[in-house]
Amino acid sequence: MRRDYQEFVKRDAEVIAIGPEKPESFADWWRSHDMPFIGLPDPDHSVSKRYGQQVKLLKLGRLPAQLVIDKMGLIRYVHYGSSMSDIPENKEILAILDQLGATA
Repeated sequence: MRRDYQEFVKRDAEVIAIGPEKPESFADWWRSHDMPFIGLPDPDHSVSKRYGQQVKLLKLGRLPAQLVIDKMGLIRYVHYGSSMSDIPENKEILAILDQLGATA
């Protein structure tokens, strides 16, 4: 997402990454990796639970989840990964944003 962040911005989209770490360690990692988008620490898993992200300890914790939520708060796309490598490519998410923009 970092590599293509400007493509998301061009589509009037914002990327928000949610991590399970405590705020201090999350912020340190975020700054050290110079992430251009919003990062939200979620150590109590309240956000991940709200959006249905699964946790499987045998698969290294939280499984990937990508959601596109429109400006009205409606979930327009969701992908729940079945493994840590099960993540849609950015071009797939960008195409969904293009479709949403064309119907707006």
